[in-house]
Amino acid sequence: MLSRQFVREHPDEVRRALDTKGVDVDLDRVLDTDAEWRELKSTGDNLRKERNEISSRIGQLKQAGEDEEAQEAIDRSSELKAEIERVESRAEELETELERALLRLPNVPVKEAPVGDDESDNVELRREGFDDLRDRPEEVVPHYEIGETLDILDFERGAKVSGGGFYFTKGEGAMLEHALVQFFLETHREQGYEDVFPPLPVNSASMRGTGQFPKFVEDAYRLGGDNDDPYDDDDLWLLPTAEVPITNMYRGEILLDDDLPVKKQAYSPNFRREAGEHGTETRGMVRSHQFNKVELVNFVRPEESGERFEGLVAEACSVLDALELPYRVLEMCTGDMGFTQAKKYDIEVWAPGNDAEDGPEEGGRWLEVSSVSNFHGFQARRAEIQFRPERHESAEAIHTLNGSGVAVPRVVVAILEYYQNADGTVDVPDVLRSYMGTDRIEGSEPVGESAVGAGERE
Repeated sequence: MLSRQFVREHPDEVRRALDTKGVDVDLDRVLDTDAEWRELKSTGDNLRKERNEISSRIGQLKQAGEDEEAQEAIDRSSELKAEIERVESRAEELETELERALLRLPNVPVKEAPVGDDESDNVELRREGFDDLRDRPEEVVPHYEIGETLDILDFERGAKVSGGGFYFTKGEGAMLEHALVQFFLETHREQGYEDVFPPLPVNSASMRGTGQFPKFVEDAYRLGGDNDDPYDDDDLWLLPTAEVPITNMYRGEILLDDDLPVKKQAYSPNFRREAGEHGTETRGMVRSHQFNKVELVNFVRPEESGERFEGLVAEACSVLDALELPYRVLEMCTGDMGFTQAKKYDIEVWAPGNDAEDGPEEGGRWLEVSSVSNFHGFQARRAEIQFRPERHESAEAIHTLNGSGVAVPRVVVAILEYYQNADGTVDVPDVLRSYMGTDRIEGSEPVGESAVGAGERE
């Protein structure tokens, strides 16, 4: 959330954010509401001051025998009470309207962020891992095909159990997911992260605190009802990312300077309806309603968030470097940055199994596996997370950052496609072999009558 003072004093920067991020909010209405609220607060303060002065005089007048003047003062005090109640009632209405309007204002991008409308205006910063690509079959089989042939992915039974957008990983497929999670956690633990295992349901206040609500309510899975009231704090929602519970661990708290920086990591399953993603890739594991991820969350001093952002990018990239998967790093333009971010990089792994218009020269396509974001004080104000530089100084909003470290299913896709062999097996990346207990995924025979005649190995 932007502070009222910032919106009041920097309306041009807020308009720039609205324009470049494509968010439709009537800023003039917000400013007018704020002005009326401040005027009412001032009026209310003056009325209370006058009533307090009259109240102190009433006793004096009665004691002096000035009954007529005392009654006039009593009548005036009653009038002031009614006027104060009217002013306070209107101020409370405006307060609610203003708070909800501020929740719909996007974060202001850093000045150096590229201005653009959509992903076509993002800036590629660098590519890694393309200088020494491993040999691959002449035709790389898409992950969903090789996964079903090896019987390590089961989309049909996933849809039967939970509906479209859900799947099973089985045998070596499940082992690969577990191995990746353990490898990611161990890597980031060595980078100074403390492990957290968060609750999976989160309340509406938590979703508002990190910026998912009210803008993205349609993408969330609500427990026990329709997505009709993102302001009802009694509601519970399945977390869309562990960013939500980890950040809100400190909601309404003041951290001390000695505590910082705070670095937390969490593995969790994540749940998203992907309501705005119609027409995108839906086959296989690339876009699903449930997926595993390791999330990295940082709480830092404002003056250190720029440097910590670059460090967080390096930490997220380190697992792809160790897996020896080719990838690239993109700087998001304002129109593709997101509502809450001041600065954002995407890390995209290369998966060679399907050609895409925006893929590299080698074919295949890019899959986003991490978004690294600097929110400045935006989330901290929404969640009322502060820090005190010195014990005698006033508390101020802390800076929060996060990034996936990284999303598991799309890394599985990249491994199944990049590390596959001509005989239909898949090599296990070196760093995962101790976790997997094997150096090659060879699959297993399908189970059940429906498997008769299927899953044959060459």
